[in-house]
Amino acid sequence: IIFTLDESISIVHYTLHMTISRQNISIIIVTFKSEKVIHQCIKSIPKDFKITIVDNSSDKNFKEKIEKIYQNVRCILSPENLGMGAGNNWGLKNIKTDFAFVINPDVILESDTIDEIIHASNNLDSFAIIAPISNNKNYPNYKLQQTQNFNSERPFEVISVDGYAMVLNIKRLKEFNEFNNENYFDENFFMYLENDDLCKTLIKLNQNIYIIPKSRINHLGGKAVDLKYEYEIEMSRNWHWIWSKFYFNKKHYGYFAALKNGFQTFISSLVKFFFYFFISKRKKDIYLHRMLGFLNAIIGKSSYFRPKIKD
Repeated sequence: IIFTLDESISIVHYTLHMTISRQNISIIIVTFKSEKVIHQCIKSIPKDFKITIVDNSSDKNFKEKIEKIYQNVRCILSPENLGMGAGNNWGLKNIKTDFAFVINPDVILESDTIDEIIHASNNLDSFAIIAPISNNKNYPNYKLQQTQNFNSERPFEVISVDGYAMVLNIKRLKEFNEFNNENYFDENFFMYLENDDLCKTLIKLNQNIYIIPKSRINHLGGKAVDLKYEYEIEMSRNWHWIWSKFYFNKKHYGYFAALKNGFQTFISSLVKFFFYFFISKRKKDIYLHRMLGFLNAIIGKSSYFRPKIKD
C-alpha cells in the first residue's frame, strides 16, 4: 500500500487528534457508603456507557444490589479504604478504553453532558484532561490563570479542574514517564488535592486542560457519603485537608514553603481548639483534627487517618 504525502499527514493527524466516542470512554465512580446517593448519579448516565464503581467500603451487599439493578455497571470491591486517588487509579487499571470520565457519586449529569464532551473533543487538537462545568456559579470547578479567559460558548483552557468530574485522555497520559506505572493520581493523597497535583504535573508537561461550558453537571457537594456518618467524615475531611495541603506544597514548592503556608492555619486551629474546649465538642474536635493533620504532615507521616465507621 502506497500513501501520498497528504494521506500520510492525514493519518498522523488522526493519530494525534484522537477524539472521544461513545464506545471509547468509560465512567469511573469511587464510592464509600454512597448507596443513598449513587442511584441519582447512575440514572443520569446514558445506559449505553459502561460504568466501573470502586467501592472503598468493600460492601458485598452493595455490589450485589448495584450490579443486579444496572446492567451497565460493574462494581469492584477494594480490600481497604483506598481514598479517592488510589481508588480512581484502581478503576483506571480495570478499563480498556482510551478515555475515562471520573466522577464522584454525588454528581448528576444533564441529558447531553457526555454528548457535549464528545462533540467538543472533535474540535480540540490535543488535550490531557477536559471537564464539564458545574452549574453552581458560586463554586466554579476550575482555576484560571490571569492570561486565560472564561468563555460561555467554546472550550477554554484552565490550569486545573476539580476531581469530582474530569475526563482523562488515558492514551495521551501513557506517553509520559510520570505515569508509566499507570498511577495517574498520586496515591500519597488520601483525599483532597490529588486532582490539583495531577493537573499541575500535566501543565509542567505542557499539556492542555479544558473546561467544556456547554457540558454541564450538578454537584451536590458533600453528599457522597451517607449522612449518618457525617461526624466521622467531617473529622476525616479536616485532618486530610491540612495534610494534603502541606504535602502538595512540599512536593511542588519545597518543605519550608509548605511549613510557612500551613503554620498560620495551625496556630489559628490551636487557638480555636482551646476556645471551644468547653463550649462545643464538635468544633473542638474539628480544630484538633486540623492540628493533628498538620503535625503528621510536617514529620513526614503518611495520610493514614481513616474515619472510624461501624455499621
